[in-house]
Amino acid sequence: MLNKGPAKKVTIYLNEDTQHHMTPLYDSIMMFLLHRGVSGATATRAMSGFGAQRLLHTPKIEVLAEHLPIRIEFIDSAEKVEEVLPTLYDMVSDGLIEVQDTNIVKSVKKGPKPEPKLPHQRNEGPAKLLRVFIGEADRWHEEALYEALVKKLRMMEIAGATVYRGILGYGAKGHEHRKSFFHISRDMPIMVSVIDAAEKIEAAAQAIEGMLDDGLIVISDVDVIRLVRGQNRTEGSHETGTGS
Repeated sequence: MLNKGPAKKVTIYLNEDTQHHMTPLYDSIMMFLLHRGVSGATATRAMSGFGAQRLLHTPKIEVLAEHLPIRIEFIDSAEKVEEVLPTLYDMVSDGLIEVQDTNIVKSVKKGPKPEPKLPHQRNEGPAKLLRVFIGEADRWHEEALYEALVKKLRMMEIAGATVYRGILGYGAKGHEHRKSFFHISRDMPIMVSVIDAAEKIEAAAQAIEGMLDDGLIVISDVDVIRLVRGQNRTEGSHETGTGS
């Protein structure tokens, strides 16, 4: 399984009818990558395309349908790519190999059957509470700001976040926001609440500040008591709790 961080992405372009030892080249490449322990690879068949010979391959013309482009793509560590690239170079007699630097943001693999649940554990200690006050109508790149904030916090591996929607409130501008049967506001107050370790809250606050045009960020000292019930040994190891 790949780890988060720098990696290499390899893309191979070739024709569907290209052969390698009496076998379709794309099939030989996929088997080679599988046997050499590459994390994963995908081969896709294009609907149309052209290459250096300036000839358009399309399923609309029967004689050209067998020459449709095939794209093989895989991502792995720089060491693994360096290991398999020389053989791929020799195998691709007619095609294109592209190698790019990339960055793995998330890599998840379902593990074996979980262990039996253990008795609950009690974790406690100092932490920081971060609360962000914004309006429901606030936007970030054509997306609701509160949704963008939660996505950002999740990418930063913050322990948890909770979004609250107010029913009545006003801010620094003095505008009252309320919801009633006769009056439905589209800019109700929103509060995003997060609890985590001090250093992670500091980083989160800096990231959030860059996303706000109008809002309020409040940070408070808190004492956390977290009860972890029915978790196995590999779960629930964080010292702090989720947003509340």
